[in-house]
Amino acid sequence: MRIALSQLTTGPDPDKNLRLIEEWTQRAADSGARVVVFPEASMACFGTPLAPLAEPLDGPWADEVRRIARTTGTVVVAGMFTPAPEGRVANTLLATGPEVEASYDKIHLYDAFGYRESDTVAAGTAPRVINVDGVRLGLATCYDVRFPEMFRAHADAGAVATLLAASWGAGPGKLQQWELLVRARALDATLWIAAVDQAAPGSEPASAPTGIGHSRVAGPDGTVRHALGAEPELLVADLDVDEVAEVRQKTSVLANRRPGVWR
Repeated sequence: MRIALSQLTTGPDPDKNLRLIEEWTQRAADSGARVVVFPEASMACFGTPLAPLAEPLDGPWADEVRRIARTTGTVVVAGMFTPAPEGRVANTLLATGPEVEASYDKIHLYDAFGYRESDTVAAGTAPRVINVDGVRLGLATCYDVRFPEMFRAHADAGAVATLLAASWGAGPGKLQQWELLVRARALDATLWIAAVDQAAPGSEPASAPTGIGHSRVAGPDGTVRHALGAEPELLVADLDVDEVAEVRQKTSVLANRRPGVWR
C-alpha cells in the first residue's frame, strides 16, 4: 500500500489550512498514494482557541476534506477539533475517502512537560481501526505513542500499520524520544508505524506544542525505512503488508504475551 505523509505547518485559520490540505493531497495523489496522512491539529494549530472553531464531523470543514478525498480518489486522514461537553473539544482524526468514513478521538491527553491538553480537550474512549482496500490500519495521535498497549490493540484488531498524526512539542531530548518511541511501538506490536508530525515552525511559541518535523516510517521489525528532516516535505512510502506476517512469525512477541499475569 502506497501512503503519503504530509509534513506541513498549519496556522490558526481553518480555511487556509484546508487549501494546504487540498494542495498536498493532490501532490500525494499524483505520486500514486492511496492514503494521505496529515498531522494532528491540521484544522488549526495549537495555541489557537479551540472551542470557537470546533465543528462536528458533518460540518463544513470536514465536508471539504471529504470533497478533497473524493476528488483525488484518496483516503485522507487529518487532525481536526470537534465539539465536546463542558466547553471542551475532542482532538479528532477524520479518515475519509472512497469506501472509508471513520473518526478517532485522541485517548491519551498531553498533560506533560508543563502543558495540560485536558484543560481544553476531552479524552476519547475507544481505539479505531479502518479498512482500506482490505488492509486494516490503526489510527493514533501524538502522545498516544507513549502507550504500547494501544498499538498492540491495533494489532489484535488485525491492523498491519498504525497511522500516527502528531504535533510534537519541542524541547530538550524530545526529538530523540520521538525517534525512539516510533521505533519501539513498531517493534512492540510488529506492525508498520507511519508517523507524520507538523514541520518545525520558524519560531517556537512557549505556550503550545507545534511540531519538530522528522516524520518517519518504521517497519514491523522496528527499523526506520524512511525519514524526513525538520522542514515541510511530502514523504511517499510503500508498505509491504506481507512483511508483517513474516516478522510476526520470527518475532512472536504478540503470541508470547501473558496478559493474565498483569491483571
